[in-house]
Amino acid sequence: MIYLKTPEEIEKMRKACALASQTLGEIAKWVTPGVTTHKLDSVAREFIADNGGRAACLGYGGFPGAICCEVNEIVVHGFPSNYALREGDIIGTDLVVELDGFNGDMCYTFPVGEISDEVYNLCRTTKESLYVGIEACKEGNRIGDISNAVQIYCEKRGYSVVREMCGHGIGKKMHESPEVPNYGRRGTGPVIRNGMCIAIEPMINLGSKNVVIERDGWTCRTRDRRQSAHYEHTVAVVDGKAEILTSFEPVYEVLQDRFI
Repeated sequence: MIYLKTPEEIEKMRKACALASQTLGEIAKWVTPGVTTHKLDSVAREFIADNGGRAACLGYGGFPGAICCEVNEIVVHGFPSNYALREGDIIGTDLVVELDGFNGDMCYTFPVGEISDEVYNLCRTTKESLYVGIEACKEGNRIGDISNAVQIYCEKRGYSVVREMCGHGIGKKMHESPEVPNYGRRGTGPVIRNGMCIAIEPMINLGSKNVVIERDGWTCRTRDRRQSAHYEHTVAVVDGKAEILTSFEPVYEVLQDRFI
């Protein structure tokens, strides 16, 4: 069942999303060669708690971190670890913040130092496809319109779209209906209505679309071990169009001219 939010509930989601955005800005200060993904996780965990929120990923189904750490070929759900970031890596930091009973979900894929043009273009295209998908999120359209917009944008540029993972509804729960795939046909899926809140999150690969799940039962990586990029916003349909509740501005303020 798709739960449509009231204006008052959307206002609570704005606040949760604002804290998620600020947390991503804090993480941005630490993304540099030599820093472990455990350190990034502890930064997020402490910042969320210090600002009255709850790291919703922590303990969810047994997940051990406050953030998902997606280094290079990791598509999603990577565990924080003692891995020290290296020059030329990319890392997606996917996090969910709960505040006053509502959730905000977002992800940004950071470059670690200087990255190759090939990987930079993957990240840039993935982020652009996020906004292409958001543009298709309008009252009266269908979820498949979002999915198709992301797929066409990325595949036309030579990239592949992960099938097994997708966006989702969000609100009081981290994951609600509907699912929001990054591939599909226009005119299919649930009708988009005012009050709908969803997380749109393209996960796009440099090589094959095929993925595998590691033995930990969580970590999803590309089968060919080529890089994958992931960007995500939480949006609410207000007055017929998508309002982006999360923001990358805190990240841009830290990275300045180095952001993708």
